[in-house]
Amino acid sequence: MAVNKVEICGLDTSKLPMMTYERSTELLKKISEGDEEARDIFIKENLRLVLSVIQRFSGRGEQMDDLFQVGCIGLIKAINSFKTDKNIKLATYASRCIENEILMYIRKTANQ
Repeated sequence: MAVNKVEICGLDTSKLPMMTYERSTELLKKISEGDEEARDIFIKENLRLVLSVIQRFSGRGEQMDDLFQVGCIGLIKAINSFKTDKNIKLATYASRCIENEILMYIRKTANQ
């Protein structure tokens, strides 16, 4: 039986954990209280979100590893600036931040 395994940046994407809404809410509360371990867990459990965003940019001549790394920066920026009191899901907000970070990277590398 074939397994959908993709390795990006040395990471086996088939083994990435999935974030649930309840888990997300719990971790965001801890992050807002300054819990660095919760922040690290939150980042790791949202790497699938980065993968889903970078798939939109495949076939444009960019290295997927590079886009993944840039997408992770966008995810971290989203977590750092996310406000839990707004009526928006982090995944929605983070998707835009990841996409914007990737677009800035593509524009920057295109001009070099």
